[in-house]
Amino acid sequence: MKVGLFIPCYINAIYPKVGVASYKLLKSLGVDVDYPLDQTCCGQPMANAGFEGEASKLALRFDDLFKDYDYVVGPSASCVAFVKLNHPDILKHEGHVCRSAGKIYDLCEFIHDVVKPDSLSACFPHKVSIHNSCHGVRELNLSSPSERNIPYYNKLRDLLGLVKDIEVFEPAHPDECCGFGGMFAVEEQAVSVCMAQDKIRHHMETGAEYITGADSSCLMHMQGVIDREHLPIKTIHIVEILASQL
Repeated sequence: MKVGLFIPCYINAIYPKVGVASYKLLKSLGVDVDYPLDQTCCGQPMANAGFEGEASKLALRFDDLFKDYDYVVGPSASCVAFVKLNHPDILKHEGHVCRSAGKIYDLCEFIHDVVKPDSLSACFPHKVSIHNSCHGVRELNLSSPSERNIPYYNKLRDLLGLVKDIEVFEPAHPDECCGFGGMFAVEEQAVSVCMAQDKIRHHMETGAEYITGADSSCLMHMQGVIDREHLPIKTIHIVEILASQL
């Protein structure tokens, strides 16, 4: 099983520790993982802004770069969901059959559903509140959506349950949007900030020291509000918790 590690551009530029933690975590689980050095953006920002045609070149590059791997794995639910759900249609217009969409996984999804570890060496003696991002919930099924009458599940919580000394909580309205939404945060700034304030308040009500989740974009948005308002809570990507002690 050969895995290609996909590190989105904003993680590479702003949160490189998440990329390093992703590699270490996969290696610690015995995964044969490779990191293609010449990878670039998957094209999500351009497509979300209405320039889908401009994203096609990046989608073609992505598909060619990762075509020979058994799995493609990335620590970003939104970017993974974009490749999985949007690349096939974008590439269809280019007369190209997408080969990577059917084998791409969010890193937590891959560990939970494919690797299925019984234990982790991680230890994180803190209280954390899980942020269930919109893409993760409704496009990758990382947790059960509240609007559907189905049994509760949460893959992030399952994985955090393997971490020693951690206390895990979920906020009220557990799958409510934090307000980031890519271009939404730019075009509707005031509404976006209010949504983040509400979401952070719900996380703080759990008594948690950290907000954790599978999307650095959501965490970045909330951390910006936390920093501006000097709130007593921090954000941390779930992969950094799962890879602690490595």
